[in-house]
Amino acid sequence: MQLYLFIFLSLFFTYGHSKTDISLGYQLTVAVPIEYSLGFIGRAFLMETNEITPTFKTALSVEALNGKYSCSLEVFLGDVKVWNSGHYSKFYTSNICVLQLTQDGDLRLKGPKDRVGWRTGTSGQGVQRLEILRTGNLVLLDGLGNIKWQSFNFPTDVMLWGQRLSVASRLISFPINSTSYYSLEIEQSRIALYLNSGKWNYSYWEFKPTKNRNIAYVQLGRKGLELFNDKLKKIAQIHPSDHQTVQFGQPLRFLALGNRTGNLKLYFYSPSIAKFDAAFQALNTTCDLPLACKPYGICTLSSACSCIQVLIAENETSRSDNSDCSQGISGGFCGNGKTKAEMLELTGVGSVLRGAPKIVNVSKEACANLCLEDCNCTSALYSTAKGGMEVEECFLYGMVIGVKQVERGSGSSYMVKVRKGAHGGHGKSNLKRWVLVLVGVVDGLIILLVFGGLGYYLIKKRRKHTLPNGHNS
Repeated sequence: MQLYLFIFLSLFFTYGHSKTDISLGYQLTVAVPIEYSLGFIGRAFLMETNEITPTFKTALSVEALNGKYSCSLEVFLGDVKVWNSGHYSKFYTSNICVLQLTQDGDLRLKGPKDRVGWRTGTSGQGVQRLEILRTGNLVLLDGLGNIKWQSFNFPTDVMLWGQRLSVASRLISFPINSTSYYSLEIEQSRIALYLNSGKWNYSYWEFKPTKNRNIAYVQLGRKGLELFNDKLKKIAQIHPSDHQTVQFGQPLRFLALGNRTGNLKLYFYSPSIAKFDAAFQALNTTCDLPLACKPYGICTLSSACSCIQVLIAENETSRSDNSDCSQGISGGFCGNGKTKAEMLELTGVGSVLRGAPKIVNVSKEACANLCLEDCNCTSALYSTAKGGMEVEECFLYGMVIGVKQVERGSGSSYMVKVRKGAHGGHGKSNLKRWVLVLVGVVDGLIILLVFGGLGYYLIKKRRKHTLPNGHNS
């Protein structure tokens, strides 16, 4: 069976089927526009489930990305994309995008001249058909119904109801216009969210079972994300609060790692508003998100972003906005002709990033020197943990990100590596006061605007009540 779909100069077009499976020899072709059209999406739906609303649908898609056209096989739950063959590696094509289930059982995406850009690698395994299951799992089955390949084994940034993730597996989400990426990682002792950038990876949220119990796999159930041990016994669960469960009355349908914020959310379908809504999110405060602000930015107590600003050399251009908070501060600390550096201490500031190399029982000065001696270190966090006894801890970071303002007296000090003399040589105490004033000004302006607006509203309301009937101010 061969089906051709041609799409010309359309920003969005769909074509669909309601069948749940396709057989050997099936081929679907989507034509790719000759000229690049920003925002173009061409989509042909070839399979759809019919048990639960909203349904799962499988589509062959052509999308305009980075000046080229990508060709991919996708799975949707309603209008939410929950799986994509090109999540980790895009297949760019021209003229045509072809989906083919070959006679020997290999599922392929092809471009012109039969160039294969993606495949399942299932040739000669007895595959008879491609099917979309009621769980949203896209599977290749043999004549006895045995699964030879399944999309559940290749998770992207979404986990569906009934899907399992074993230890050492993960979900990955890619922020737009960023070299960093987020990951949800299943570890033996915990599940954790990570920010990854080059060789650096730092966690910013975690959930651990009690009593130091080990995790074998996790599975999304109807009421939460369930954690199991190697004896298939549930040992913990992440679930919405009780009042949410009662209010929603709907089973969870999927878990997603957001590509914009890096937050982890559990979603249910709300028939009253006919869309998916979050029943749980791991992080509830903006400043707890790792990329809430740009590099060398501080997320303040009012959830606004402020640059870590220092004086820069006269021959360098001063920043007129916050488009690049690192200008005049970072760079050149490694290699030949490396820039001389010193540590700038920021009081009332901490980091949401964890998992950095930790050194214990060192002084603040020693912590700063450890970062200065390592050209790859860009910042350090020094803290004094007070339990039964005081413990001095030093964390070294390879990036200045995830920085946020904290309440004074937290026992921590955040230090940033800067070019020597960048702060004008006013001394540590002046630097402390300057940074506090910087952050305070941002919050003060916001508070002033809020109270100013409230005062204006009250005056207007009072004037309105004093006017004669039938008149408005």
